[in-house]
Amino acid sequence: MNIVLTGASSGIGFEAALEFTLQTENKVVCIARSADKLRKLLEIARGINPDCTLLPVEFDIVNDDYAALVPFLRERLGTVDVLINNAGALINKPFLETSAADLNEMFQSNVTGHFNMIKNLVPLMHKESHIVNIGSMGGFQGSIKFPGLAAYSSSKGALHTLTECLAFELADLGIKVNCLALGSAQTEMLEQAFPGYQSPVMAFEMGKYVADFAKTGHKFFNGKILPVAVTTP
Repeated sequence: MNIVLTGASSGIGFEAALEFTLQTENKVVCIARSADKLRKLLEIARGINPDCTLLPVEFDIVNDDYAALVPFLRERLGTVDVLINNAGALINKPFLETSAADLNEMFQSNVTGHFNMIKNLVPLMHKESHIVNIGSMGGFQGSIKFPGLAAYSSSKGALHTLTECLAFELADLGIKVNCLALGSAQTEMLEQAFPGYQSPVMAFEMGKYVADFAKTGHKFFNGKILPVAVTTP
Protein backbone atom coordinates (compact mmCIF):
# COMPACT_ATOMS: atom_id res chain seq x y z
CA MET A 1 0.00 0.00 0.00
CA ASN A 2 1.00 3.62 -0.57
CA ILE A 3 0.37 5.60 2.59
CA VAL A 4 0.68 9.31 3.37
CA LEU A 5 0.68 10.17 7.07
CA THR A 6 0.83 13.64 8.60
CA GLY A 7 1.94 14.42 12.13
CA ALA A 8 4.35 11.49 11.94
CA SER A 9 7.14 12.88 14.13
CA SER A 10 5.69 11.90 17.51
CA GLY A 11 2.88 10.21 19.36
CA ILE A 12 0.19 8.27 17.53
CA GLY A 13 1.46 9.24 14.08
CA PHE A 14 4.97 8.07 14.91
CA GLU A 15 3.68 4.71 16.14
CA ALA A 16 1.28 4.26 13.21
CA ALA A 17 4.18 4.87 10.80
CA LEU A 18 6.23 2.15 12.48
CA GLU A 19 3.28 -0.23 12.27
CA PHE A 20 2.98 0.32 8.51
CA THR A 21 6.70 -0.23 7.94
CA LEU A 22 6.51 -3.73 9.39
CA GLN A 23 5.19 -4.78 5.97
CA THR A 24 7.98 -4.37 3.43
CA GLU A 25 5.58 -3.91 0.52
CA ASN A 26 4.18 -0.70 2.04
CA LYS A 27 5.53 2.69 1.00
CA VAL A 28 5.00 5.23 3.77
CA VAL A 29 5.42 8.97 3.29
CA CYS A 30 5.76 10.53 6.73
CA ILE A 31 5.08 14.25 6.91
CA ALA A 32 5.95 16.53 9.83
CA ARG A 33 7.57 19.88 10.56
CA SER A 34 10.49 18.46 12.56
CA ALA A 35 13.29 17.08 10.38
CA ASP A 36 15.18 15.81 13.44
CA LYS A 37 12.25 13.75 14.67
CA LEU A 38 11.63 12.39 11.19
CA ARG A 39 15.25 11.25 10.99
CA LYS A 40 14.79 9.47 14.31
CA LEU A 41 11.64 7.81 12.99
CA LEU A 42 13.48 6.59 9.91
CA GLU A 43 16.34 5.26 12.03
CA ILE A 44 13.99 3.29 14.26
CA ALA A 45 11.94 1.98 11.33
CA ARG A 46 15.07 0.71 9.56
CA GLY A 47 16.25 -0.85 12.80
CA ILE A 48 13.02 -2.85 12.98
CA ASN A 49 12.73 -3.63 9.27
CA PRO A 50 15.85 -2.81 7.20
CA ASP A 51 13.89 -3.35 3.99
CA CYS A 52 11.11 -0.89 4.78
CA THR A 53 10.28 2.08 2.54
CA LEU A 54 9.74 5.13 4.72
CA LEU A 55 10.05 8.53 3.05
CA PRO A 56 10.38 11.40 5.55
CA VAL A 57 9.12 14.78 4.32
CA GLU A 58 9.64 17.99 6.28
CA PHE A 59 6.50 19.97 5.44
CA ASP A 60 4.02 22.34 7.12
CA ILE A 61 0.54 21.31 5.95
CA VAL A 62 -0.88 24.77 6.71
CA ASN A 63 1.76 27.11 5.30
CA ASP A 64 4.04 25.28 2.85
CA ASP A 65 3.68 25.05 -0.94
CA TYR A 66 1.85 21.97 -2.21
CA ALA A 67 3.19 22.64 -5.70
CA ALA A 68 6.40 20.96 -4.49
CA LEU A 69 4.81 18.17 -2.43
CA VAL A 70 2.34 16.78 -4.97
CA PRO A 71 4.89 16.08 -7.78
CA PHE A 72 7.12 14.35 -5.21
CA LEU A 73 4.25 12.09 -4.15
CA ARG A 74 3.30 11.39 -7.76
CA GLU A 75 6.88 10.44 -8.59
CA ARG A 76 7.58 8.30 -5.53
CA LEU A 77 4.16 6.70 -5.00
CA GLY A 78 2.20 7.12 -8.21
CA THR A 79 -1.12 6.75 -6.44
CA VAL A 80 -2.18 7.11 -2.80
CA ASP A 81 -4.12 4.28 -1.17
CA VAL A 82 -4.35 5.78 2.32
CA LEU A 83 -4.17 9.34 3.66
CA ILE A 84 -4.12 9.72 7.43
CA ASN A 85 -4.65 13.30 8.58
CA ASN A 86 -3.12 13.00 12.04
CA ALA A 87 -1.26 16.31 12.43
CA GLY A 88 -2.72 18.67 14.99
CA ALA A 89 -2.26 20.93 17.97
CA LEU A 90 -3.91 21.40 21.37
CA ILE A 91 -4.37 24.48 23.52
CA ASN A 92 -5.58 24.00 27.09
CA LYS A 93 -6.80 27.38 28.32
CA PRO A 94 -9.97 28.56 30.09
CA PHE A 95 -12.50 29.93 27.62
CA LEU A 96 -12.44 33.46 29.04
CA GLU A 97 -8.67 33.51 28.57
CA THR A 98 -8.81 32.03 25.06
CA SER A 99 -8.13 34.60 22.36
CA ALA A 100 -9.41 34.75 18.81
CA ALA A 101 -5.83 33.99 17.76
CA ASP A 102 -5.91 30.80 19.87
CA LEU A 103 -9.14 29.74 18.18
CA ASN A 104 -7.72 30.51 14.75
CA GLU A 105 -4.58 28.48 15.54
CA MET A 106 -6.70 25.46 16.47
CA PHE A 107 -8.74 25.66 13.27
CA GLN A 108 -5.63 26.17 11.14
CA SER A 109 -3.84 23.18 12.69
CA ASN A 110 -6.80 20.84 13.08
CA VAL A 111 -8.99 21.68 10.08
CA THR A 112 -7.36 23.90 7.44
CA GLY A 113 -4.20 21.80 7.13
CA HIS A 114 -6.25 18.64 6.58
CA PHE A 115 -8.47 20.48 4.09
CA ASN A 116 -5.31 21.38 2.17
CA MET A 117 -3.97 17.82 2.21
CA ILE A 118 -7.21 16.27 1.02
CA LYS A 119 -7.77 18.81 -1.74
CA ASN A 120 -4.27 18.33 -3.12
CA LEU A 121 -4.06 14.54 -2.76
CA VAL A 122 -7.48 13.52 -4.10
CA PRO A 123 -6.17 13.69 -7.71
CA LEU A 124 -3.64 11.00 -6.73
CA MET A 125 -6.29 8.74 -5.22
CA HIS A 126 -8.43 6.05 -6.80
CA LYS A 127 -11.51 3.98 -6.17
CA GLU A 128 -11.22 2.37 -2.71
CA SER A 129 -8.64 4.85 -1.46
CA HIS A 130 -9.24 5.69 2.20
CA ILE A 131 -8.97 9.06 3.92
CA VAL A 132 -8.78 8.81 7.71
CA ASN A 133 -9.15 11.99 9.73
CA ILE A 134 -8.01 11.86 13.35
CA GLY A 135 -10.64 13.58 15.43
CA SER A 136 -11.27 13.64 19.16
CA MET A 137 -13.87 12.67 21.72
CA GLY A 138 -13.74 16.37 22.61
CA GLY A 139 -15.51 17.08 19.33
CA PHE A 140 -17.88 14.10 19.50
CA GLN A 141 -21.52 15.04 20.04
CA GLY A 142 -22.82 14.05 23.45
CA SER A 143 -19.42 13.30 24.97
CA ILE A 144 -18.24 14.80 28.25
CA LYS A 145 -16.31 18.00 27.54
CA PHE A 146 -13.25 19.02 29.52
CA PRO A 147 -12.69 22.61 30.67
CA GLY A 148 -9.95 24.44 28.83
CA LEU A 149 -10.53 22.71 25.51
CA ALA A 150 -13.25 24.88 23.95
CA ALA A 151 -11.09 25.97 21.00
CA TYR A 152 -9.55 22.53 20.48
CA SER A 153 -12.84 20.64 20.75
CA SER A 154 -14.60 23.09 18.43
CA SER A 155 -11.95 22.55 15.77
CA LYS A 156 -12.27 18.78 16.06
CA GLY A 157 -16.05 19.06 15.77
CA ALA A 158 -15.51 20.94 12.50
CA LEU A 159 -13.19 18.18 11.26
CA HIS A 160 -15.88 15.61 12.06
CA THR A 161 -18.44 17.50 9.97
CA LEU A 162 -15.94 17.95 7.13
CA THR A 163 -15.53 14.16 7.12
CA GLU A 164 -19.26 13.59 6.70
CA CYS A 165 -19.47 16.15 3.88
CA LEU A 166 -16.49 14.75 1.96
CA ALA A 167 -17.76 11.18 2.16
CA PHE A 168 -20.71 12.27 0.03
CA GLU A 169 -18.77 14.63 -2.25
CA LEU A 170 -16.12 12.03 -3.07
CA ALA A 171 -18.50 9.08 -3.35
CA ASP A 172 -18.60 9.23 -7.15
CA LEU A 173 -14.81 8.78 -7.16
CA GLY A 174 -15.09 5.74 -4.91
CA ILE A 175 -12.94 7.37 -2.19
CA LYS A 176 -13.99 6.54 1.37
CA VAL A 177 -13.65 9.09 4.18
CA ASN A 178 -13.89 8.29 7.88
CA CYS A 179 -12.90 9.93 11.16
CA LEU A 180 -11.67 8.33 14.37
CA ALA A 181 -12.72 10.37 17.40
CA LEU A 182 -9.92 9.33 19.72
CA GLY A 183 -10.00 9.38 23.46
CA SER A 184 -6.78 10.11 25.31
CA ALA A 185 -3.51 8.33 24.57
CA GLN A 186 -0.21 8.87 26.33
CA THR A 187 1.52 11.27 23.94
CA GLU A 188 3.78 14.31 24.20
CA MET A 189 0.86 16.58 23.30
CA LEU A 190 -1.28 15.13 26.09
CA GLU A 191 1.53 15.45 28.62
CA GLN A 192 2.12 19.08 27.71
CA ALA A 193 -1.58 19.97 27.92
CA PHE A 194 -2.33 17.91 31.06
CA PRO A 195 0.85 17.53 33.13
CA GLY A 196 0.69 14.52 35.41
CA TYR A 197 -2.30 12.89 33.71
CA GLN A 198 -1.82 9.22 32.86
CA SER A 199 -3.89 7.83 29.99
CA PRO A 200 -5.01 4.18 30.13
CA VAL A 201 -4.00 3.85 26.47
CA MET A 202 -0.38 4.00 25.28
CA ALA A 203 0.59 5.78 22.07
CA PHE A 204 1.81 2.58 20.40
CA GLU A 205 -1.53 0.87 21.10
CA MET A 206 -3.50 3.70 19.52
CA GLY A 207 -1.04 3.93 16.64
CA LYS A 208 -1.55 0.26 15.81
CA TYR A 209 -5.31 0.71 15.95
CA VAL A 210 -5.18 3.69 13.59
CA ALA A 211 -2.95 1.82 11.13
CA ASP A 212 -5.19 -1.25 11.15
CA PHE A 213 -8.31 0.86 10.65
CA ALA A 214 -6.73 2.79 7.78
CA LYS A 215 -5.99 -0.49 5.98
CA THR A 216 -9.42 -2.10 6.37
CA GLY A 217 -11.98 0.35 7.78
CA HIS A 218 -13.16 1.58 4.39
CA LYS A 219 -14.55 -1.90 3.69
CA PHE A 220 -17.11 -1.40 6.46
CA PHE A 221 -17.49 2.37 7.00
CA ASN A 222 -17.86 5.58 5.04
CA GLY A 223 -18.65 9.05 6.35
CA LYS A 224 -18.58 7.78 9.92
CA ILE A 225 -17.32 9.46 13.07
CA LEU A 226 -16.24 6.54 15.22
CA PRO A 227 -15.55 7.04 18.94
CA VAL A 228 -12.39 5.26 20.06
CA ALA A 229 -12.43 5.51 23.84
CA VAL A 230 -12.61 3.25 26.86
CA THR A 231 -15.35 5.37 28.45
CA THR A 232 -18.93 5.93 27.35
CA PRO A 233 -19.57 9.42 25.91
